[in-house]
Amino acid sequence: MTAPGLGDDTGSAVVDFVLTSTLLLFVFLAVFQLGLALHVRNTLVSCAAEGARHGAREGSSSEQGAQRARDLINTSLSERYSDGVSTSVETTDSGVEVLVVDVTAPVPVVGLFGPGEGLEVRGRAFVEDQ
Repeated sequence: MTAPGLGDDTGSAVVDFVLTSTLLLFVFLAVFQLGLALHVRNTLVSCAAEGARHGAREGSSSEQGAQRARDLINTSLSERYSDGVSTSVETTDSGVEVLVVDVTAPVPVVGLFGPGEGLEVRGRAFVEDQ
C-alpha cells in the first residue's frame, strides 16, 4: 500500500501541458519579435539607401533624398519611424562626394512599439554631378 498522494498522477498531464505550452509560447513570441526587429532594420536600411540614391542623382538635392526616404518609411512602416531622417555630404579620401542619409528610429520591442532613438542606420550614394 502506497502513501496517499505519492502514487496518484491524476491531473498531472494538464499541468505539464500548461507549463510546456507557456514556455513554448514565450519562445515563439521572442523569435517572432526578433524577426520583426530585423525586418524593421532591413526596411530602414533599404529606405535610407534609396533616399541617398535619389538625392545623389544629377539635378536632385539632399533634401529631396531625405524626403524620398521619409516617404518610403511612411509607406513601409509608420510615420513615427521617419522622424529622425537627416542628410549630409561627406568627401572621401580620393575627393569623391558621397550623400549620406541617416535614419534614427525606435527599436521595436513589443510589436512595433519601443524606446525611441535606439536604431541608427545609414545609406550612402556617390553624388553624380561632380
